[in-house]
Amino acid sequence: MAVYFDHRIEAPESSGVPSQLTWHPALTVLAVASSNPTTGGNVDLYLQQGEYVESCHLERPYQPAVLRWHPTKPVLAVGWENGEVVLLTHPPGHQTVFPITHTACITLLEWSSSGSRLVTGDQTGALAVWKVDARGRLQGNHLVKHEYNKPLTCCIFRPASPGDDVAMLARASVSGDESALDMFSWKGAPLKMGPQEGLAFYVSTADGKVYIVDEHCKTSTLLSVEGAIQKLFYLEKREALAVITETLMLSQYTLGPEGGAQEFMKVKLSSKTGQNVDIVWTENGLLITATGEPVIRLWDLERDDNYVLPLDETMGFERGEIINCVSYCAGKEILAAGTSHGRIAMWRMVVQAGANSRGDTKAQWKLQTPTEIEGNVIQLQWGSSLNLLAANNSNTVLILWEHVMSAHFSQQVAAVQLTPTHLSITQFSTGVHLALQSDMHIKGVCVTKDSVTVWSGKQVTVYELSGTVLRNTGSFPCDSHVVAVHGENLYTVEPNRVQIRTPQGTVKQLLTFSKAEGNPILLSVCQSYLVVGTDTAHIRVFDLSRRDAKAHCSAKNLAEQIANLGALRSVKCNANGSQVSILISQVNGRPDHKVYFYDVEMDTVTHFDFFIGRPSSEVSPLRKPTEGCLSGRCPVSHFWDESEPRLFVCETAPMSSESSSASVLDTMDVSVVTLFCTQEHGLLLQDCYPKPAGLQALLALDVPYYCFSCKCTPEISRCHYFPNMVSRRALRDFVGLENCEKATRDAMLNFSFYLTIGDMDEAFKSIKLIKSKAVWENMARMCVKTRRLDVARVCLGNMGNARAAKALKEAEAEPEPEAQVAMLAIQLGMLEDAEKLYKGCQRYDLLNNFYQASGQWQQALETAENRDRIHLRTTYYNYAKYLESIGDKTLALAYYENSDTHRVEVPRMLQDDTASLEIYVNKMKDKNIYKWWAQYLESQSDMDSALRFYECAQDYLSLVRVHCYMGNIQKASEIANETGDRAASYHLARHYEGHDDIKQAVHFYTRAQAYNNAIRLCKENGLDDQLRNLALLSNPEDMMEAACYYEEKGTHMDRAVALYHKAGYVSKALELAFATQQFSALQLIAEDLNENSDPALLARCSDFFITHSQYDKAVELLVAAKKYHQALELCVTQNLTITEELAERMTVTDSKDLSEEARKELLERIADCCMRQGNYHLATKKYTQAGNKPKAMRALLKSGDTEKIVFFANVSRQKELFIMAANYLQSLDWRKNPEILKTIIGFYTKGRAPDLLAGFYEACAQVEIDDYQNYEKALDALTEAFKCISKAKDSSAGQQEARLADLQHKITLIKKFVLARRLYSEDAGEAVRLCEALLEEPELDPAVRIGDAFGFLVEHHCQQGNFQVAYRKLEELQKLLPAQNIRYYISQSSLEALQKEMGVPVNRDDHRPSVKEEDEVEEDLNVS
Repeated sequence: MAVYFDHRIEAPESSGVPSQLTWHPALTVLAVASSNPTTGGNVDLYLQQGEYVESCHLERPYQPAVLRWHPTKPVLAVGWENGEVVLLTHPPGHQTVFPITHTACITLLEWSSSGSRLVTGDQTGALAVWKVDARGRLQGNHLVKHEYNKPLTCCIFRPASPGDDVAMLARASVSGDESALDMFSWKGAPLKMGPQEGLAFYVSTADGKVYIVDEHCKTSTLLSVEGAIQKLFYLEKREALAVITETLMLSQYTLGPEGGAQEFMKVKLSSKTGQNVDIVWTENGLLITATGEPVIRLWDLERDDNYVLPLDETMGFERGEIINCVSYCAGKEILAAGTSHGRIAMWRMVVQAGANSRGDTKAQWKLQTPTEIEGNVIQLQWGSSLNLLAANNSNTVLILWEHVMSAHFSQQVAAVQLTPTHLSITQFSTGVHLALQSDMHIKGVCVTKDSVTVWSGKQVTVYELSGTVLRNTGSFPCDSHVVAVHGENLYTVEPNRVQIRTPQGTVKQLLTFSKAEGNPILLSVCQSYLVVGTDTAHIRVFDLSRRDAKAHCSAKNLAEQIANLGALRSVKCNANGSQVSILISQVNGRPDHKVYFYDVEMDTVTHFDFFIGRPSSEVSPLRKPTEGCLSGRCPVSHFWDESEPRLFVCETAPMSSESSSASVLDTMDVSVVTLFCTQEHGLLLQDCYPKPAGLQALLALDVPYYCFSCKCTPEISRCHYFPNMVSRRALRDFVGLENCEKATRDAMLNFSFYLTIGDMDEAFKSIKLIKSKAVWENMARMCVKTRRLDVARVCLGNMGNARAAKALKEAEAEPEPEAQVAMLAIQLGMLEDAEKLYKGCQRYDLLNNFYQASGQWQQALETAENRDRIHLRTTYYNYAKYLESIGDKTLALAYYENSDTHRVEVPRMLQDDTASLEIYVNKMKDKNIYKWWAQYLESQSDMDSALRFYECAQDYLSLVRVHCYMGNIQKASEIANETGDRAASYHLARHYEGHDDIKQAVHFYTRAQAYNNAIRLCKENGLDDQLRNLALLSNPEDMMEAACYYEEKGTHMDRAVALYHKAGYVSKALELAFATQQFSALQLIAEDLNENSDPALLARCSDFFITHSQYDKAVELLVAAKKYHQALELCVTQNLTITEELAERMTVTDSKDLSEEARKELLERIADCCMRQGNYHLATKKYTQAGNKPKAMRALLKSGDTEKIVFFANVSRQKELFIMAANYLQSLDWRKNPEILKTIIGFYTKGRAPDLLAGFYEACAQVEIDDYQNYEKALDALTEAFKCISKAKDSSAGQQEARLADLQHKITLIKKFVLARRLYSEDAGEAVRLCEALLEEPELDPAVRIGDAFGFLVEHHCQQGNFQVAYRKLEELQKLLPAQNIRYYISQSSLEALQKEMGVPVNRDDHRPSVKEEDEVEEDLNVS
């Protein structure tokens, strides 16, 4: 928490009432103008704590009007009411008086952004522009002077814009000019950026006009408004000008490139009339006004939004207190306002964590505790240092310096600062609480068990703690900003050394530091060790256990070990001086997100990185339960335990909070992280503990406690008695053990350490002697955090908590470890942890049960409705039971309805309140509730009302029952007949039976489908006609009884047979049908017989059908009776067609009925029968099933189905079948179908019948010769035949050789003839000679037909013109073949030529062939 120390300026006595104040923009120098009615006016300068700068004093007999600081130089421009302008230089106090230019009161003083121009203006409208050099000195007379003839009110410079040369270069770069691109990338000459500051400015007058003065000091009118202009603002983002008049009319103008202005918005600002208005403009477009009201008004011009920030009386403000002035600090995002009652209100801009946008703007401002000063605050201004705020309270000026509240804890004593001069002291060892009030502003405090030391940066005061009294034992001046205390020694710092002093300030020893080591700036004491940090990032550790401080180690330069180190923020050492923890700032000034640890003995530096959540020595991230606490965070403070050197604690905040250090500890998301730090195991995470709400900051780690400072509320700040401001919270391992002895504390620390490193054996050894149940319970609680159920079982055993042990064992059935741990947490009373665990493992069913058991019904209902809908109705029911138990019946009724149990539960709940129950019944209109209420009325003998509600419930049984009770039998009958309700009909039938009305009883038994009762009455009363129909409607047992009844009576035997059959007693039905010759019934029964029927019955029925010549039915029954041979014989004798279905039924595959041999025999007989009937395909199928494939093939061959024959041969793959198929295919027209030809050859080949294949080739050759005279193909075919016979293995070698010789002879002859025909075109004579020689060969025909040879010769002689020779050859041919037609061998043209030349008909002596032969010849000729 931050407070503001107020330093009153050390004003000289001659100064009067302060009228104006202004901070230098860059330096911590404050200028104050004051006025004295008698002596005139003064201007003085003061430093940050109000120190008066004597050399810088201006005094005139008239009043100062305007003060303006140079933007960078320590030069103040002062304008007086007589028109004089003076430059005052700090610190020498040089005064530069401007040449006389103005004769009236100065109203304007404005510097340009770099301070090279100064604009002055007065009440008469005179404006001058002055030039100032780089040192802030005036250069000559004014550059220009303008007269506007109206009082000047405001002046602002227009910000500089890039020069035209930049725009030109940009266009050239885009178009591809490399030189221009080089200038942009700074590769060439430096880019000339145009003017470095804007020299053009706007000036306004009291008559509402705004003028623009350009860089050349030429003026022109820009715009005009109504009324005097009070403020001008330039909106740089929009390049617009905002104008505010004295009547608070806000206008905004867009500025054109050529100097024009166009109004785009005009609005009237709310204000209180007759009051001075303070207006502040922020860079992000926020307009803030204070108009003498108890609120601040804000206008967000970028979002077009406005809102107010009121004062809050609960924060210490009073009713009627108004706000006079405002000041905004952009760097800290704090808005300060001065009030009429001497208070300074501050609002801090708060950004919600994780929010992407500002959201609700009003909600972003958080009102802080006010700072109180005297008087009426009329002016406020933030200084260049963000921690300084100057306030004018009409009497004097106060400089408020922001200071974070000091606090310190050591040796069971804690001190917390509440106000700039008050401390709250707490001694935990004695329980004494004290309040300390100092006469100086406390900037720091350090406590020990015997003393309290405070300092202000200029003075140190030591107080002795003696019981309940604080006694001042020493006070001395000291400029040290940091002090440490050990025993009776005080440690202060000054350049290059640390002073060891007595409480009275006497220096006892000096600890010097070299120039390289730097100046000490940080001190910290733990036990007997002092660690010192310097401004050059060196640290040194000193041992304070002896009389004099001794160096514990040499100086360590951390800059060599830590990259990007800017400065040290904090250093702390542990209890034995072996480890030093360091927080640093990076070079850019931002806090580093690591904590560094310097091992003194090993001279090494390690770190723990809170941004990624793991130490430098750990490769993988920390386990999941701690990731949320550690990742993305930054350390804020750190401490070591004063007695345990291994235990370290660090306070961390989210990274987003780093930039606002003062508000880090105000955020809710602060975590306290505890680590074990050892040489052997490095850095080990022990716990991650969220800072409890209501606490301010971590003060110390004092096992078994964390010590926190409490938040200081306004009530605490205003009260005279300061309460205890330190809160102690037990460490996780010590909850319940806060007051344990040292041995137990050490044992628990060891246990926690060993548990952290995972050494369970040593962990148990360290606590095995502890008998306290509280210790074991605490360990069990720790097991919930660490999720160590194995350890928890041991703890529960030592606690003797059998119930918890049993519950934990039962919870082991749950698959999720978190659910098991949650049960342990419940048994230990850690309900919040159990809730988190159930949510973490998403076991919402168990979470629902948990909420119900703990009485958190709203959470249970919400969980059931959103996450556990399968148990929603159960949850509603349990909640209703709970509400009923506490007497809230109205709400219970609603939840019984939600659970759908209201039909039973609500009547039960309201049974003692009949009036409410009746209202509920009539309201719900539910049948079940109507029935319940009707039963209740019936029990109360209110029969009429009961009947009415039974009718509403549609409970017809109850209606009939009550009507029968009341004697309304007719009405009961009507209800039963109309509704058909079985229960009502049954009740009415019983009633009629009781009154001997058998007919009606049978009727209503039938409607009730109580057929057995109806049948019973029919048999008892001889109603035989109705009996059969009733029996057929009833079950088989009743049918059987009725059939027996008919059989015993000996009448209606057909009914008995039908009932036996319908009841499933087929044998009995058949027996009775045969006995009584019921042939029509027998026909019906036979239709229902199948293979599951009794074979004897089947045989008997088949004989019956055979007798009556119904052979088809007889065959069916014989097959069903599995008498396949008899059925087949009957088919043969009676010539019954065997269908495929019948054949399938006869050829069963079940080996239990027939042996495999008998089955095959049966199949063959069926196939034989099919063959006789011409059903060749079915015969083939049955032969195949019988395994007789040759017969199957014969059957197929008879069918003539070529496709199936080929398929069956290929599938069977038997040589015999291939040969049979090939023989069959030869009977087809294979000459015209090449596929059949190929198939024949393939089948003979597969059938391994080369002799048959050779015969087929010979047949092919003869066809080629006879039909086509194609001796070449015939030669090929005979060659193949020769090859086949050569491969054949004939038993008679002689026959094979003779056949081969015959084939060879034919081949030789054909070759000669083919050769002669081929040779004819080349050597006709030789060809003729060969042909004539061939005719001399014996047995020429049929190898070469004689007609073809003679035809060859006749054709040759006709072509040669030797017709005589040709004719002789023709006659010779006719003699050899008198029966043949010569046209078959000789062409028609040759015959016609012979006839013409010889004059003799060539066929006059021909033997005329028969008509058949002529047809064949014609056909052959056509083919050729």
